[in-house]
Amino acid sequence: MGSRTSPADQSITIRRTVARDARRLTRIVRGSGAYKGQYASAVAGYRVGPDYIEAHRSFVAVGGAEDGGRVLGFYSLVLAPPELDLLFVADEAQGRGIGRMLVAHMRSEARAAGLDRVKVVSHLPAEDFYHRVGAVRTGTARANPPAVPWDRPEFEFRISPE
Repeated sequence: MGSRTSPADQSITIRRTVARDARRLTRIVRGSGAYKGQYASAVAGYRVGPDYIEAHRSFVAVGGAEDGGRVLGFYSLVLAPPELDLLFVADEAQGRGIGRMLVAHMRSEARAAGLDRVKVVSHLPAEDFYHRVGAVRTGTARANPPAVPWDRPEFEFRISPE
């Protein structure tokens, strides 16, 4: 995988999201430092509810004992059309390779579902992250005010069969 993790991070596990995770996921989204300032409106009222969890293929990264068994990040993969809908790592857990782990897991899930590519409409501050984890820039999603008043880069993960 090539992720840079410390020995403590070896205890991070990825599991399917369950309804009881909803409040924590909502807090991770709303508290994201990447959505401060001009971007705050995009997540101000955002809610990841049990209905979203039920309807999507989503997974959480859970820390070990040193993290109190807390959810540290998550992603959601939509199969049709193939898209990485959400990918967030809690601010306090960033820099530990968790985002990279979640992307690797997403690729595996996409491969198992028979997908050959997965689209991502990225948040501007996340653009460098997607480059680093192997996504290829494919275009630009135009602003859609008032919900999203800025253009966003579009990427694609190419999923190779194993």
